[in-house]
Amino acid sequence: MALEKVTQGDPDFDWDALALDGYSLTERSELSDKYEGTLNTVAEREVIEGTVISLNKKEVVINIGSKSEGIIPTSEFRYNPELKVGDTVDIFVETQEDKNGQLVISHRVARVHSAWKKVNEVLATGEIITGFVKCRTKGGLIVDVFGLEAFLPGSQIDVKPIRDYDMYVGKNMEFKVVKINQEFKNVVVSHKALIEAELEEQKKLIISGLEKGQVLEGTVKNITSYGVFIDLGGVDGLVHITDLSWGRVNHPEEIVQLDQKINVVILDFDDEKKRIALGLKQLESHPWDALNAEMNVGDKVKGKVVVMADYGAFVEIATGVEGLIHVSEMSWSQHLRSAQDFLNVGDEVEAVILTLDREERKMSLGIKQLMPDPWEAIEGKYAVQTKHNAKVRNFTNFGVFVELEEGVDGLIHISDLSWQKKIKHPSEFCKVDDMMDVVVLEIDRESRRISLGHKQLEENPWDVFQSTFVEGSTHQGTIIENKDKSGIVSLPYGLEGICPARHMRKEDGSNAKIEETLDFVVIEFNKDARKIVVSHTRTFEEGDDSRPAPKGKSSASKGGGGNKSGAVSKVNQNTEKSTLGDLDALAALKEKMDGGK
Repeated sequence: MALEKVTQGDPDFDWDALALDGYSLTERSELSDKYEGTLNTVAEREVIEGTVISLNKKEVVINIGSKSEGIIPTSEFRYNPELKVGDTVDIFVETQEDKNGQLVISHRVARVHSAWKKVNEVLATGEIITGFVKCRTKGGLIVDVFGLEAFLPGSQIDVKPIRDYDMYVGKNMEFKVVKINQEFKNVVVSHKALIEAELEEQKKLIISGLEKGQVLEGTVKNITSYGVFIDLGGVDGLVHITDLSWGRVNHPEEIVQLDQKINVVILDFDDEKKRIALGLKQLESHPWDALNAEMNVGDKVKGKVVVMADYGAFVEIATGVEGLIHVSEMSWSQHLRSAQDFLNVGDEVEAVILTLDREERKMSLGIKQLMPDPWEAIEGKYAVQTKHNAKVRNFTNFGVFVELEEGVDGLIHISDLSWQKKIKHPSEFCKVDDMMDVVVLEIDRESRRISLGHKQLEENPWDVFQSTFVEGSTHQGTIIENKDKSGIVSLPYGLEGICPARHMRKEDGSNAKIEETLDFVVIEFNKDARKIVVSHTRTFEEGDDSRPAPKGKSSASKGGGGNKSGAVSKVNQNTEKSTLGDLDALAALKEKMDGGK
């Protein structure tokens, strides 16, 4: 009240000179300058350093030298579980005061800003860094490095294949930065690179002490279709599938398992390429060395078919001991066939030892030897002149091969197929797989050959034709073809005759043409060659200076039409000599031939 009274109505009162807190204006100015000097000038959107002044499970309080402290969630520091009061950390100032007058800062954002600078530095220097494995992702793990999410491929976790990625989640590990994509802000790290650097020297030391034939203990690291990789304690070696067992192996998993400890022998190694060839079967003696010494050619053995090929089958009679059954030793049949027609993989078979070479470790077997050889008693079963039924197997230009039974084939020569029909190729007469009646003509047991005939099942009609188509007899025929300056004449009973060109002249002086039906005189009959030569000219001219007269006949001089009746008379006389028995035989033969057709 007193102050009000003093100041009322006094426009010249100096309010600044009034010191309510006991400080003069000068003193107040000095104190303000000192306070401002204790505060840092903080710029927003910048990274600065701050000091941890307190922390708990949820929050970390940071002093950055401003008028107020900032608060950061403890989760932003989980990569650093050793964080304590007094530690200095990077802070990103988002805003000096929010609507509540509170300082807003972030450690995570500050780490991201500085992280790119750091990862580029460690990529260049090769420095080893520590990161936190956050979670599993496709093909690897996500790692927190300097606040950045980096990718750790599964192949870069360890030198050995990793089958359980989850065991690394939530752990801190050491890494090397191996790749940075600046455009997409991607970072790739590797833990394997740290191990490899240590193992490189260890590999050199191990390989320098290796010797061929040395036996080492190792762990199965990886299994492939072609072999097994063995960890020898810092260096890997390969046991090829062929060196796993003396027997047949379809896949290495049949012999070993992952992480199994086994003894292996060093077969070979390369210092420069760091390759080591290992063997497992070499630790055991070769099965051929343990083969029964009393086993000899001719003995019967039992085994299992392990491999099939077109040319034969491999049979395992003991582990690592195999014999070949060639396809020719599977059946007595001479027909070319595939081994798959007789056996399959997995079949249990009994066979006879045909050859045995212990030094070369080779053995040939046979199974047809366990069956009777059909050629042993061939003469008794297929005696000469006996009749049988056979199956047509194949043709050649000279005949037909037929099968009498499994392992017994015979040949029917093309000349033994038909008495009358002239066959150019056997396929005109029959087809493959046809059944044919045959007669045995000849047997050669040593050469395993049988000559067969088909026409011999019937009487030779040419024996009958010989008495019918006697030389000088006249028969009606039709010219069906001109060939080699001669005419081919169709005669009775399905026979064909040859009419030389000079014998095709007709009485009027013209030559006979195809499809003309005329009378023809037989001037030659050859039963063995199955050949009949005829003449139309002889029907009206008696003689021919090129051929002698038939036996028992008088030679007629060449002449004109006046001699025609005498010639015809003689022909008729010869025709009349054919007996009724001959005509009956021809009729029966024709009926039989017509029935066969």
